[in-house]
Amino acid sequence: MKRKIEQSLLAWRQDVDRFPLLVRGARQTGKTYLIEHFGQQHFKQMVVINFELQPQLKQCFSSLQTDEIISKLQLLLNVTLSDSDTLLFLDEIQECPSAIMSLRYFREQKPGFPVIGAGSLLEFALNAPDFKMPVGRVHFLYLEPLSFDEYLQARGQDQLRNYLETVTPQQPPDGVIHDRLMELMKEYFLVGGMPAAVASFCQHQDFMKVQLILGGLHQTFRSDFGKYSRSGQYVQIGQAYDAIPQLIGNQIKYVQLDPHSKSRDVKNALNLLSMAGLILLIYATDASLPLGAQINPLKFKINMLDVGLMQHVCGIASTLMLSKDIVSINSGALAEQFVGQELRCLQSDHEPHALYYWVREQRSSNAEVDYLTTMGGQIIPIEVKSGKTGRLRSLRIILEEKKLPLGVRLSLDTLSVVDNILTVPLYMINQTARLVARESGVV
Repeated sequence: MKRKIEQSLLAWRQDVDRFPLLVRGARQTGKTYLIEHFGQQHFKQMVVINFELQPQLKQCFSSLQTDEIISKLQLLLNVTLSDSDTLLFLDEIQECPSAIMSLRYFREQKPGFPVIGAGSLLEFALNAPDFKMPVGRVHFLYLEPLSFDEYLQARGQDQLRNYLETVTPQQPPDGVIHDRLMELMKEYFLVGGMPAAVASFCQHQDFMKVQLILGGLHQTFRSDFGKYSRSGQYVQIGQAYDAIPQLIGNQIKYVQLDPHSKSRDVKNALNLLSMAGLILLIYATDASLPLGAQINPLKFKINMLDVGLMQHVCGIASTLMLSKDIVSINSGALAEQFVGQELRCLQSDHEPHALYYWVREQRSSNAEVDYLTTMGGQIIPIEVKSGKTGRLRSLRIILEEKKLPLGVRLSLDTLSVVDNILTVPLYMINQTARLVARESGVV
């Protein structure tokens, strides 16, 4: 399976002044496979250290002198670590905090040395109170589940992917092509973007096998709760995690997640789930740039890690298979989860991913827009809708109040533009920036 992030890894490989790299992301998103495949393709040799499987090698990092570290590794592993032709991959690096610290000294003492670290629950090591992050000496990449575009590529649909790069509102997808893409979109809602589920479906085309894999992933994530929480927190994390799938798309109050716990404890549970990468908190913002500068931390929604996991936990696979209106399933929550997930994938691989929405709470004049993003330096409001354009009251309100050039409606309808609202079919969300630039002059 090809991943978009491989382009960033290749650019890193070609940079003679490369920094040590940490690849971050939730468990089971494919970090280890990605890096090992990349190393095999682009280096003469790759040396992999897995600190869970080889805990004895932690002692090699007791010194922060890189020459000493390399010398010990060469002797113990019977390898030669050249400066440019060998990739050193430190897997499960969170098990050895001194190895994370050593990345700073690789940068200072052996600049350009190709070393990558990754691991499950890495965020907890990086955020530990006694850990000193090597700020400015390490670069980061952030890995998400497969996007719909990557899923199409995995399913061998390259011609459809290329075709979508050429269509415009004036020449939208033909009806039969639109219907085929909607079928693939429904398929993606059922499979999701977790690499194990995608690989299974590509091989067997069996939704039952996929559901078993998603169930196993769900249980794996739950079993991790004890690794990053105390006993009391474990219960609160589980309560919140179980409640979240039914609340996607809604502005959330802590009591909805756990009516029996204090708000600060529920907030802490959410923060832990966020650090694990299982959820992303979406904060309300006042729609000014930068979007993250004026958030309201008391008003938030949640995006889960993966749409396939969400539908599995909600138990709506059979409903999804039979429905023609996938936007309306679970009151639109599944589609809103998908859109948030896609917007994360469209963001830079080098920055932590963030999502925002807009809400106005006034007597008899409430308004809410599902997502706000930036394209070409402009704020673009996005609504996920099954209805016609005339029902987009909140979208029209924000366009008028904030003097924004264009709004985007994501739906099952074909590609079109009416006044200053661009309707984009869900399967074309990765083309939104191109279409917005074309229709609004934003470049």
